[in-house]
Amino acid sequence: MTEPPENPRSETVVSTAGSPALARLVGMPPADFASRAWSRSPLLTRAAELRRDFSDLFGADAVDELVAGRGLRTPFARMARDGATLPASRLTLGGGVGAGIADQLSEDRILREFASGATLVLQALHRTWAPIQSFAAALSDDLGHPVQVNAYVTPPQNQGFSDHYDVHDVFVLQIAGEKQWRIRPPVLEAPLRDQPWEQHRAAVEKATTTEPLLEETLSPGDCLYLPRGYLHSATALGGTSIHLTIGVHAWTRRHLVDALLERVGSRLAQDVEARRSLPLTPGGNQSSEVAFGDDAEVVRSLVAKALQDVGVDELVDALRPKVRAARRAEPLRVLNQAERAGDGETTWRLRGGLAGHWEHDGEGAVHVSRVGRLKVTADERDAVTDVLDGIQDPRSLDIELTRRLALAGLLVPVDVSDA
Repeated sequence: MTEPPENPRSETVVSTAGSPALARLVGMPPADFASRAWSRSPLLTRAAELRRDFSDLFGADAVDELVAGRGLRTPFARMARDGATLPASRLTLGGGVGAGIADQLSEDRILREFASGATLVLQALHRTWAPIQSFAAALSDDLGHPVQVNAYVTPPQNQGFSDHYDVHDVFVLQIAGEKQWRIRPPVLEAPLRDQPWEQHRAAVEKATTTEPLLEETLSPGDCLYLPRGYLHSATALGGTSIHLTIGVHAWTRRHLVDALLERVGSRLAQDVEARRSLPLTPGGNQSSEVAFGDDAEVVRSLVAKALQDVGVDELVDALRPKVRAARRAEPLRVLNQAERAGDGETTWRLRGGLAGHWEHDGEGAVHVSRVGRLKVTADERDAVTDVLDGIQDPRSLDIELTRRLALAGLLVPVDVSDA
């Protein structure tokens, strides 16, 4: 395992209670990863330390099924060669009678491009491949940040993408074959989503002339963690390489800044002094400091006061919809759910990934979550709260209320696999 250097900088926090998915990737106690590596430095963990490969999550058969058997469309896949992304038309085709959508993946076109050295990227596997869907949800819970998962399938002796950095942290899970990775320090530390590497192309190209910070070959079962901003490129060696890239879209202090400024703007919209027109400026000299100087000072004072008035609870409220929208709730089987809701026989459990909270609504309350809004009476709220908080078993509810919770998507059946 490559140890991260000591670094006191900390930007975001990782929740480490339990963390079985995270522990599977880092070969150290999750709390140690949180304090020593998260958002700070690369970490390479070998398969021998992890004691388990990733073949249960993905493999060559999964690639073939997704390409040829699922009718996937762009942007669920793309291909790249020599650092450039190929036009979508090079890997897609219509699906024939009854499925004539033109941008479906074509296994024949993908085969031709792959045989000529192009890398296939299967995107958003956390939506399309069940084992990864479950693992990604568990990892997101462990980290407290949303994740996405892509697969990179590279033919032997080829490099799909040139040196670049990502604007999200990544875990690289080597599935099959071997790939040589070259890692270099950031040219821009902790870049944001609107600061992609293309904005710093010259600096990135210059950095690639220096010695790598880390140059290692990943074999099946190895895992490499890279904080956002670290430059990297990789080349497949003797055989076809398949690896998963788990992108962690970290919540940052910038998100809090944006939420704070949004709240300040809303408050100032209610302040008549902030709404007043600027003075007339004869001659059209609107950019003059003389023309706007006094008003700029007034605005600074208004903003400073509004900043003091915005509380932490308001910031939480402002971010809550964004946090909810960043993930999906645990999948459910629609027809199975509809048939069993209210049958009085099914044993139910709380659905995963709801991210719910309560809002007051007249005489009752509304539970707001990733799956929608459910209004309950004041008498029902305590019972529903106990179930949603895991204090009471759903069987404590009456049949009608259970039916409503099931049809609202808050409960799912306890299946054999859950027992």
